[in-house]
Amino acid sequence: MSAYRLTESNTKRTRSISSARANIAGSLVLVSVVALVSCSLTHSTPASSRTIVDELGRTVIVSHHPQRIVSLAPSITETLFAIGAGDRVAGVTSYCDYPPEARAKEKVGDTLKPNIERIIGLKSDLVIVSTSSQLEQYVQKLEDLRVPVYISNPRNLDAVLESISAIGRLAGAENRSREVVANMRARIENVAKRLEGSARPRVLFMLGMEPLITVGSGTFLDDLITRAGGQSISTDATGEYPQYSLETAVAKGPEIIFIQFDEKELPDRLRQTPAGLAGRVYHIDDDLVSRPGPRIVAGLEQMAAKIHPEVKWQ
Repeated sequence: MSAYRLTESNTKRTRSISSARANIAGSLVLVSVVALVSCSLTHSTPASSRTIVDELGRTVIVSHHPQRIVSLAPSITETLFAIGAGDRVAGVTSYCDYPPEARAKEKVGDTLKPNIERIIGLKSDLVIVSTSSQLEQYVQKLEDLRVPVYISNPRNLDAVLESISAIGRLAGAENRSREVVANMRARIENVAKRLEGSARPRVLFMLGMEPLITVGSGTFLDDLITRAGGQSISTDATGEYPQYSLETAVAKGPEIIFIQFDEKELPDRLRQTPAGLAGRVYHIDDDLVSRPGPRIVAGLEQMAAKIHPEVKWQ
């Protein structure tokens, strides 16, 4: 949001919070982009091209079978490799670390400061990014150079499946993407079936502690909590990933707490909640739940098993 690990120490806090926010909900804040590349590097529209509509409703002209794809989000990179297009990935961000093969790809900066000159130098014929409210200027610079930019915008688990299918069509890997989505859908349905009739305990999902950052409604993390059989105590909060009052969190009496940081940082007051007293404070691999890609189903399964240990999962 992938991308994507919240703090385990003060020295890692700035980088990790930026990383997590970049993969969560597809939040890619693109600022301070380098100067425009000279006109001599400008791409021309491919002779064999098609017009598609991305997940923000933008019209994009792309090659029928792009050969040099740049991914600007770990979730996108994971998706491209999962659908069999990894050999056509020309560049990735410094946060793209899965699968291991992705680490060998050319780096084009991080998700906050991608390098336009490097992207152009890779002769990329497609760039895929995640959404952000501050994306316009960056996208415009690439499009001025005739580099097609597709924007992915999954807002919930169903939208993640749709996005993977769309990227499969975009990359000319429809057959494999259908297989990936079918497998994911079957696992999602299995979780839903096993949770039929189960109670919904109150859940607090904490992305950071100083300040306390949680998840609001309209995000795929909120959707994950619901599908995993829980009820988020912050679903009524304003904003997608709002700062949340410690007093409010304690007052709502969470029965389960998920954290994305060292448990030693958990305040004593939260240790006195039903979740803390029952020893139900868990750490879920943030790469699985903060990256809206193929592995998000594993995050759902892990979350459901923690919320409902009474269910037989095997």
